[in-house]
Amino acid sequence: MNKRKHAGWIAGLLSISLLVSACAGNNEAPADNGEANGENGENQAVEISVFATVDPNVDLPTNSFTKLVEDKFNLSLDWTSVPYDGATEKRQISMSSGDYPDIFMTVPWVDRFTRTDMLRYGKQGVIIPLNDLIEEYAPNIQAALDNHPYYKAMNIAPDGNIYGLNQFNECYHCSYPYKMWLNTTWLDQLGLETPRTTEQFKAVLEAFKTQDPNGNGKADEVPLSGSTETFGVRIIPFLMNGFIYDDDKTFLMLKDGNVAFAPIQEEWKQGLAYIKSLYDGGLIDPGAFTQNAEAFKKIGENASAQILGAGAGMHPAIFIDTTAEGKYNQDYDAIAPLQGPNSDYSTFAYPVEAGASFVITNEASEEARVAAIKMLDYLFTEEGQLLSNYGEEDLNWRRPQEGEVALNEEVEPKFKSLTVDNGGEPLNNSWGPIAQYYQPKAFRDAWVQGTDIYDPSGFERRLQQATLLYDGKEPDALFPYWSVWVNPDTVDELSMIQTNITDYVDQNALQFITGDKSLEKDWDSYVKGLESLNVSRYVELNQLAYDDTALK
Repeated sequence: MNKRKHAGWIAGLLSISLLVSACAGNNEAPADNGEANGENGENQAVEISVFATVDPNVDLPTNSFTKLVEDKFNLSLDWTSVPYDGATEKRQISMSSGDYPDIFMTVPWVDRFTRTDMLRYGKQGVIIPLNDLIEEYAPNIQAALDNHPYYKAMNIAPDGNIYGLNQFNECYHCSYPYKMWLNTTWLDQLGLETPRTTEQFKAVLEAFKTQDPNGNGKADEVPLSGSTETFGVRIIPFLMNGFIYDDDKTFLMLKDGNVAFAPIQEEWKQGLAYIKSLYDGGLIDPGAFTQNAEAFKKIGENASAQILGAGAGMHPAIFIDTTAEGKYNQDYDAIAPLQGPNSDYSTFAYPVEAGASFVITNEASEEARVAAIKMLDYLFTEEGQLLSNYGEEDLNWRRPQEGEVALNEEVEPKFKSLTVDNGGEPLNNSWGPIAQYYQPKAFRDAWVQGTDIYDPSGFERRLQQATLLYDGKEPDALFPYWSVWVNPDTVDELSMIQTNITDYVDQNALQFITGDKSLEKDWDSYVKGLESLNVSRYVELNQLAYDDTALK
């Protein structure tokens, strides 16, 4: 399989629905920053230099939201803006040169300070602890930490310090990315029931392959396909979860509080045998293991005839056109996790990677530190999120009107996003992804959505309804990789072992499924290969980290 791409699924999501990114908290904005007096007693703006990864449609120095926060908090922001491509390298060069700014603000799925970075730079004094600043000047950040234990666990280092903050994004549909979308038009046409088990799913795929559901007289149907990125498009996790839990990241699971490695369990072997049976029957598109999302979408959007029976993905817009012009848009619906011989799990994935997207360095003056944390605290408010992520009220978003319904129909709606035709030119009136700091589910649930789930105005409701099928189907005890801090002395060792092991598991899974290796003859040598890659040490180091984690 292709190597994993951290940013892939989220970047893909943003490209089809930037509207998903709006959300906010319920606390009031903090007071203005106050005055910084110059030598003659005049009000003097606090200067803050900022390194930021920036969306190509955003020009931060001239941005209207930049002007808003500068006026509100008496700031003068000096931006070093870098594009997504090469952002990590540019940040690292900035840090290693010694000529770095007062603060860093990054898009976390593009670049972020890792936990190792934070511990190392924190120990060196290069980035400063935020605890006291938050306690004294940032009530909204403090409330977010207090109200969401796993967010707090992500940000508090083992020494008790907060060296940086990550964005808090409770993207509900992102939290269960490995969904399966079935062509229910074909299902109805063939008189089939929605599959509930792994064997029923196999029977449906066989019918799609052999009974000409597209009616063109050709055996051109592709029963099941997917892709290789990380936004739920890999088919193995969805199928494997009927046999054993597959997080598709660490491959770790918990047994009675002990960390275990799933791909050496007998249940994993059973899962591979099932997936191989689908492959051997011509029910899985071989390209699902090698192609990218663009190639996947060419199958879903095949021009001459509809050919796709089932597609893996966080959302259907990955493989079909879900706009008003989409000819296959209404044909695909999510199905629940399949009941296999051992389980019917769904994969839970914390929607934001661990690490820090905001840090303050020792270059910042005392007044710059206070001003910076107050500015960030504003982004943890409802007003701050709407203005920083969407843009201007009544242009990019508006308050609800009578009769409009929230995404969660049981709560009062709070805002509706608006489409702005600016002749193809960017408006440059929001900060976009670098500002998405507080997006709790409670506020996302209050986002106005259309009631027709197949209309673009109801797309997020469609995803919400699909995700409800998966919510709560994860194991009761999960290895919490998003809140585990690894000892800095062993992090390089663990990182190397994990890379080698996950690549090995991916490669061998594909070989077992396609028949290049035999599950009967080669399984033992496969396990021995993992032992030679030090899988026992991998489990040991993760057990130590889990034992020390703040949230279990």
